[in-house]
Amino acid sequence: MDEKVLDAQKWVNATYASVSGYKACPEDGRTGWSTMNSLIMGLQHELGISPVVASFGPGTMAKLQAIGDIGFGWSGNSNIVRIIQHGLFCKGYWGANGYGEYGAVTTEAVKAMRVDMGLPDGGTGTAGGQTTPALFKCVLNMDAYVRVAGGTDEIRAIQRWLNGRYWQKSAFSVGPCDGIYSRDVQKALMTGLQYELGLAAPNGNFGPATQAALRTKNLGLGDSGVLVEMFSAACVFNSPVPSGTSNPGTPTTWRNTFNATLVEWVRIFQRFSKLPDSGRADYQTWAQLLVSMGDADRAATGSDTRFEITASRAKYLRDNLYEVVGRYLYDPPGSTLDKEIKPGELATIFGAGLKVFPIYQDNARQLSDFTYSAGYQHALNAHSLAGGYGFNRGTTIYFAVDYDATQEEIDSAIVPYFHGVAAGLAYNGKRYIHGVYGSRNVCTNVTKQTGARYSFVSGMSWGFSGNLGFPIPANWSFNQIKEFKVTNGSDVFDLDRDVVSGADPGQNSVNKAAGPADGFIDYLARLLAIAKEYGKGNANQLVMEYVRHKSYGGGDWDFLIGEYDGEFVNFANGKGMSVMEGFKDPYTGYELGAEHLMASTNGHFVAWKPSNPRSVNEGDVAGWGGDLMTFYADWRHATDAYPSGHAFAMAKLAKVGVASSFGFNDLIEDADAWLLADAIRNNGKDIVTAVTDLYNGGGGLRRFQRYWAGRFNGNTADAKFLAHNILTAADDKEVVLAQLGLITYRGGIKTLPAMLSYDELEPFEQGFVDTLLARTGQESLMAATYRKNHDTYLRAARSRAAARGAAGDKKG
Repeated sequence: MDEKVLDAQKWVNATYASVSGYKACPEDGRTGWSTMNSLIMGLQHELGISPVVASFGPGTMAKLQAIGDIGFGWSGNSNIVRIIQHGLFCKGYWGANGYGEYGAVTTEAVKAMRVDMGLPDGGTGTAGGQTTPALFKCVLNMDAYVRVAGGTDEIRAIQRWLNGRYWQKSAFSVGPCDGIYSRDVQKALMTGLQYELGLAAPNGNFGPATQAALRTKNLGLGDSGVLVEMFSAACVFNSPVPSGTSNPGTPTTWRNTFNATLVEWVRIFQRFSKLPDSGRADYQTWAQLLVSMGDADRAATGSDTRFEITASRAKYLRDNLYEVVGRYLYDPPGSTLDKEIKPGELATIFGAGLKVFPIYQDNARQLSDFTYSAGYQHALNAHSLAGGYGFNRGTTIYFAVDYDATQEEIDSAIVPYFHGVAAGLAYNGKRYIHGVYGSRNVCTNVTKQTGARYSFVSGMSWGFSGNLGFPIPANWSFNQIKEFKVTNGSDVFDLDRDVVSGADPGQNSVNKAAGPADGFIDYLARLLAIAKEYGKGNANQLVMEYVRHKSYGGGDWDFLIGEYDGEFVNFANGKGMSVMEGFKDPYTGYELGAEHLMASTNGHFVAWKPSNPRSVNEGDVAGWGGDLMTFYADWRHATDAYPSGHAFAMAKLAKVGVASSFGFNDLIEDADAWLLADAIRNNGKDIVTAVTDLYNGGGGLRRFQRYWAGRFNGNTADAKFLAHNILTAADDKEVVLAQLGLITYRGGIKTLPAMLSYDELEPFEQGFVDTLLARTGQESLMAATYRKNHDTYLRAARSRAAARGAAGDKKG
């Protein structure tokens, strides 16, 4: 609670309680929109507006403009001055020693805010520090003008530059300077760009005039000036370019000269976006940086439609260079769209040399359509329908969010809905994997929080708030850029054009027996047979050592868990073996690193967990403990943006599509490694049986729950002790040397965890525990209560699928 904020709340409620339309704010000493809206309504009353409303609209602005600038010694309405002062306090500026007089303290507070905004302060001494009508609006909003957690200095510098350059332009609204790329920042950049392009009426929209002007601005190596600043700012907003699900990617910096470094970044961005990699600021690259659909007329090889793909339509698609088409699994009762895949349609698609990706949508056009229970039921239905069509194991089904969901709605309903989807698919053995269709922000959040494998982005809805101020998700597979009407002879149908990343190639067949991990299992079986033929040592351990030896052998690893058997490596190589680097996890669809998995398994196998449930050892370092140490180094490098270790963990730890040394894939590999070592060491299974049970026998369905119970004793107190001990233990030489090696020498951080105070380190450790809990919590949603409640639904869904399968040729 802030006493000055509480003063503001008490004053505004007491002063305007009887005003028509006024809504009181909570008197809790916490700033927020409710307080700012109350101050806005108070201002409207003082300006003669009745009834008052919780919005700073054109009418309020017009009344303020009639008054003009308010500055030192202003003799007008003292309550208007009080509203400025209370607003300044709520934004963190010391607005006054007393209220009602625009004196030196208020003047200096406004000067400080103006400087933070990137604006001139207006003068020295009592000169300057005026509150213009535009700045009055800024005083009464929730924008921050200092960098906040998660913000960067680079983006804040661009925000301040935009404000300082355009704040007196009529179409420009002064924006935040918090270091975070957002819708307001994107619109500010677009408006500024329109002024530089010479548009008659800038409005922040990517309309025909803006597009036409940008087609003439092809910039490249050696160019300089304000347009290069604009272009490189857009590059910063879309930086770093993702290079995987958790790799840091490639960043760039703001500049006014198009140098070789910028050329290389642009090439990387163009390749990621599936544009020609010219390294230039051509029209397509400008468009891709500025709006979600990019150039809507660019070449695209993907499509989706609600219309049946008949033989003639399939030929049209192939003749026009389309390679894949998205089709719907389901058409809800009452719909007149008739969009469900028809009998024989898949065979027609495959026969034309096309591939298909399945979409599931049951209304999905408003907030009330999204609950955990709805997601669970939809997943059961989607699984049943996809099985009826014969879709292969590991196919991604895209569940739709077909409206502009806000961040609050994403957090409160969309993410829980997709937790339900994940649980419903898991109930049926996770034969299919969930993807997400929606705005960029929906896709990014659902991916980050629920592990959605791929994102089908509704890019053509470029005006969605969820598409403005958000880069395209790292895991984008399809970007829907334009809807148009196809005229194919006498046949007319609607088609959406989708740019294809290639991440999800689509399906070119159905009813395949093979699973995603079969290749890895076969590989281990061959290697185990060779290990037995070798005749020396533990065959299971030899398999682990062989797979890890290339990337996790020698040096530190020899010290940590022992040397690998070099003779066996040579023996296996002589039999034609080589290291297998990765395979696809059947339960999530993400690529897992075989080398890291086997290295961690090897570590737990040779150094099983200590008898003391809160002690750690080198086996932990080989798995989760080593990952947590490198993640600690990440945090210490980012403390300016993330002073709280807990906030950093919640933003970066084991999240999909987020730059991190401890990504989602790493957590899966850590969990699976411990489960495999337990199965081999304590349950007498050979490595092939253990891996088969985990990936093909359902053992991975509850991997995080089993890992939590097995290694972390199933409780938060022990888990937190283990996190603390792995970071600070001083009585185990392998652990201590790992701390020095991973944090200081490789991580470049001299401040070891043990050097931090409890208040500094504890939130970071809690963030690790909360991350584990979140993953186990998702899986716990598959509890018996839901199984009981939905058995009837499942039987009905299977019955419907059987009926469909009996029709025609069983859906292709």
